[in-house]
Amino acid sequence: MSNPQQLRYSKEHEWLSGAEDGVSTVGITEHAANALGDVVFVQLPEVGAGVTAGETCGELESTKSVSDLYSPVTGEVTEVNEDVVNDPSLVNSAPFEGGWLFKVRVAKEPGDLLSADEYTALSAG
Repeated sequence: MSNPQQLRYSKEHEWLSGAEDGVSTVGITEHAANALGDVVFVQLPEVGAGVTAGETCGELESTKSVSDLYSPVTGEVTEVNEDVVNDPSLVNSAPFEGGWLFKVRVAKEPGDLLSADEYTALSAG
C-alpha cells in the first residue's frame, strides 16, 4: 500500500491535498478503507458547513462498523463528492482518486499533519 507523496495525512487516517485557490480535497486513506471493509454508506458535511480540524464532520458505515469522519483542517466545505454518496464503494476502490469525500476552503491548517512517509510509519505500527 503506498500513500501518495504529494498529500498530507492526519492521525485519524484522512488525507488532504495541497490547496488550489485556497481549496483542498479531503478523503480517507487506503489503510482506513481496508480497515473499514466494504463501505456501504457515507454521510458528508453539507456545502457551506464549517468544519474544525480534529472534529467529527461525518460518518462512514461499512459492513463491519460505523466510523466517524474527522476534518483534517478548519474551514468551509465548498463541495461534496456526490459520486461517493451514490456509490460508497468508491471509498474502497479508489480512496485517493474517485473516492475523495469533500473539498474545503482552508481557514486554518493544524501543524500536526503528517508527510506520506510519517503516515506510512504510523499506519504500519
